[in-house]
Amino acid sequence: MPSGKINVSVENIFPLIKKFLYSDHEIFLRELVSNATDATLKLQHMVSVGEIKEDIGDPMIEIKIDKKGKKLHILDQGIGMTESEIKKYINDIAFSGAEDFLEKYKDADKDSGIIGHFGLGFYSSFMVADKVEIFSKSHKDEPGVHWSCDGTPKFTLKKSKREERGTEIILHIADDSKEFLEDSRIRELLNRYNKFMPVPIKFGTRKEALPKPEDAKPEDPAPTKEVDDIINNPTPAWTKKPAKLKEDDYKAFYKELYPMQFEEPLFNIHLNVDYPFNLTGILYFPKLSQDLNIQKDRIQLYQNQVFITDNVENIVPEFLTMLRGVIDSPDIPLNVSRSYLQADGAVKKIASYITRKVADKLNSLFKKDREDFENKWNDIKIVIEYGMLTEDKFFEKAEKFALYPSVDGSYYTLNELKEKIAANQTDKNDKLVVLYASDKEAQHSYIEAAKAKGYEVLLMDSPIISHLVQKLESSHENLTFARVDADHLDKLIQKEDSQISKLSDEETEKLKTQLEEVIGEQGLVLQLEPMDSKEAPFIITEPEFMRRMKEMQQTGGGGMFGMGQMPEMYNLVINTNHELVNEILNTRTAKKRERLINQSLDLARLSKGLLKGEALTEFITRSYGMIK
Repeated sequence: MPSGKINVSVENIFPLIKKFLYSDHEIFLRELVSNATDATLKLQHMVSVGEIKEDIGDPMIEIKIDKKGKKLHILDQGIGMTESEIKKYINDIAFSGAEDFLEKYKDADKDSGIIGHFGLGFYSSFMVADKVEIFSKSHKDEPGVHWSCDGTPKFTLKKSKREERGTEIILHIADDSKEFLEDSRIRELLNRYNKFMPVPIKFGTRKEALPKPEDAKPEDPAPTKEVDDIINNPTPAWTKKPAKLKEDDYKAFYKELYPMQFEEPLFNIHLNVDYPFNLTGILYFPKLSQDLNIQKDRIQLYQNQVFITDNVENIVPEFLTMLRGVIDSPDIPLNVSRSYLQADGAVKKIASYITRKVADKLNSLFKKDREDFENKWNDIKIVIEYGMLTEDKFFEKAEKFALYPSVDGSYYTLNELKEKIAANQTDKNDKLVVLYASDKEAQHSYIEAAKAKGYEVLLMDSPIISHLVQKLESSHENLTFARVDADHLDKLIQKEDSQISKLSDEETEKLKTQLEEVIGEQGLVLQLEPMDSKEAPFIITEPEFMRRMKEMQQTGGGGMFGMGQMPEMYNLVINTNHELVNEILNTRTAKKRERLINQSLDLARLSKGLLKGEALTEFITRSYGMIK
């Protein structure tokens, strides 16, 4: 059987790099600074294991712009390269120098913090440059070297007079990439991608004020000195041990991440695990609105302190993408498809760990200071309720700390709520009936009617509440939820002292006929019920099942049922024991009866928020007429 080796031609490698390797040309700076960081960390690591004995000082990376010469310089004081290493690491494109280094030193120190895994990163420089030069001097006692390439497979490699250890890369910026010769553009990129690199990055200088001399006059300006402008923080909060950080440190880091965010976060969660995967980070709970869409893409993903993306979908569970903060892990694969991420074992473990860590933190906060947790509930509930809906493991843990506020401002866990309503809120099947309102103002009359009967009413106003109550019901067989205006309360909740109608069967049928003649086809299901005479004569309710399905459809759940648009459906409940209903029944003139029915129906619509437009105008006119 013939065998051989496939050889890849490099004739077209540069156009491919420029067009397909990276979607954003600006990534070149991230890659080059990452390589410079690699070289510096390698040097520090070799010093730490005793392979290099000299004092290396405090090496840094420097970025310089030569606008006149159309050049961008990236300099480091790292390990440097010999001629043979440049041939290996630069000319052999697909070979990652950092991976080779890690292999060599894998048993010396596993926590060396070396970034290098970008492989083709150096060649991203040709996306913005017509020509690239490398001047490098190895830490070894070998001559400096100068490599040059003009974007074709041809290159030159010769000795250089460079004496300082480290590497300088010079990009001769192409005419179509002149934006990268602007200070503001480079500073923007460094702040975005390299803000927390583990090696100090110098970009220009800045003036620093000095104390005034004792003999200085008040009008004398304060003296200044020029200092290196270090634009990054090499030791961000997430790289430190949680025990060494105070609350003010976390708040200060939040301001560093989001300088334009003026509200402080409610609390934070520090992630720190090194087995079975490596992950560090800090997540913050900000004050959240009810809008599920505008909050996402605020968590920043890093790999060994190199910014990768702020789209962490499929890495962080979806319900936590509304949080803010940083996640840093070398175990998350880069530049792969979403389907790959979803199937990746390490990513699944990371997502599961983050979910558990968040749940444990919330439970801890609840136990430590319940009153403070209750005060923050409205600002965090959308995340917790969304998590309960979408993540089964989070749902199980959340039962300990998820709160259910009443319309009167009391807060219950689900178990506490069950105990509260067990005595007088059960249906004919002995299920506990949880009454809730979704709009305290719009459903005020229904809430007051329920409270008058001694019922507890929750305030559940999240946009996903219909989905959540469905899940709660499926998880608790003895529990059913009903919005306070879903049906007449005496039908929802079984009472021993049920009302007896004051009307005979004949009178009830006569009343029904009279009502149908006036109301006609208005999309109302007529229900005649004997109720307490003090209750309203006409009440409009909305069947719980139909309303819930409609709401689920509107928030994305309808598609799974394969249904079309759900219709509006309402019940018109007539209190046959009310004196006004009795007057309607016994009114001698059809005109007065019609006016009483229409007025009572419009009052019920008004209470339900259904009276609008022309119907509202007619109601107002009729009301004035009746007063007059």
